[in-house]
Amino acid sequence: MYRKKECVAMLLAGGQGSRLYVLTKKVAKPAVPFGGKYRIIDFPLSNCVNSGIDTVGVLTQYEPHVLNAYIGSGQTWDLDRLRGGVYVLPPYQKGKTSEWYKGTANAIYQNIQFIDEYDPEYVLILSGDHIYKMNYNKMLQQHKETGADATIAVLDVPLAEASRFGIMNCKPDGTIYEFEEKPKQPKSTLASMGIYIFSWKKLRQYLIDDENNPKSSNDFGKDIIPAMLGNGEKLVSYRFEGYWKDVGTIESLWEANMDLLAPNSSGLNMADDSWKIYGRTTGSPPHFTAKSAVVKHTLLSEGCEIAGEVSESVLFSDVKIAKGAKVEYSILMPGAVVEEGATVRYSIIAENAVIAKDAVVGGSPSDGDVEKWGVAVVAEGVRIGRGATLAAKEMADEDLPDVK
Repeated sequence: MYRKKECVAMLLAGGQGSRLYVLTKKVAKPAVPFGGKYRIIDFPLSNCVNSGIDTVGVLTQYEPHVLNAYIGSGQTWDLDRLRGGVYVLPPYQKGKTSEWYKGTANAIYQNIQFIDEYDPEYVLILSGDHIYKMNYNKMLQQHKETGADATIAVLDVPLAEASRFGIMNCKPDGTIYEFEEKPKQPKSTLASMGIYIFSWKKLRQYLIDDENNPKSSNDFGKDIIPAMLGNGEKLVSYRFEGYWKDVGTIESLWEANMDLLAPNSSGLNMADDSWKIYGRTTGSPPHFTAKSAVVKHTLLSEGCEIAGEVSESVLFSDVKIAKGAKVEYSILMPGAVVEEGATVRYSIIAENAVIAKDAVVGGSPSDGDVEKWGVAVVAEGVRIGRGATLAAKEMADEDLPDVK
């Protein structure tokens, strides 16, 4: 056994992120680039270390190689510890059998031995696909003060959106008496954020019982939480107030990046030194803007070379925008290239994609039917040929030929 830890965090990072379509064709959702220099997983990892939680298990499964390489030793987040630190935990063979993680609860069940090595009093369960800043220690303190068996972070959402979430119905003191998974007629607007703190001894037994139940789907929201409520365990809500976004869709990922351009109104402020988000740097040189460049209200990262026009956009490292090119309201991921005369509007251009000379990608909502409008997406490494067009809401996961 390692040195005892009061709380161990388990970060569920194995999701495919199918609603991000071509953006997660080669990477897991938590490894998707965000905000000019980060990846989505930087947020929960930074929250952990800022909260004083220094032992984190990262559970990977789908396309794990980019995520594994990115996490490395954990040095970026000060998680390269002698005792504790960050550990990547893929599914592994036990005896003569091996199986993928079947659900969120099963993923934790398969790693009971890892958690037991630290003999924690509490376990923090996190998702690897949300953008937010949160002090988990405050949530832990409430968990201890209330004597809860489980504490669930909740966010007050508009009633019109409540049916998209797992909804917690609570007493005035915050005690949860009912959980509804995406109800058609919600009784409350307190949505589960997928962030849980459990007293470990209690959760450990529920995980074992759940695994032995052949009818279970091995999921926290569908199985563990309802079972605990049904048995009269004490479940308490923890109200979170602040910026939080599930970036599981193309539109929400685009919106969250755009929110960075208006930190005062959106609440997502990356310049706040009191709660830093840490991410790995590329080692690229400083960004360069040529005399012909026009840059307005845009985040630029290291290694960018700008000779064209760019506005209302988020540019990652080593992006190149040629003279005569125009980019607006778009996200250009690392190494993306926009050649001379090309136009990119309301789009997400993935890593190392090329928008060739005079190509047109995306379009404004005001250009046509707003109901049919959407963000255009170009997948990693894809080339949009010379003079080619990719309309609003369209996605390109393979090269488009030159138009002659």
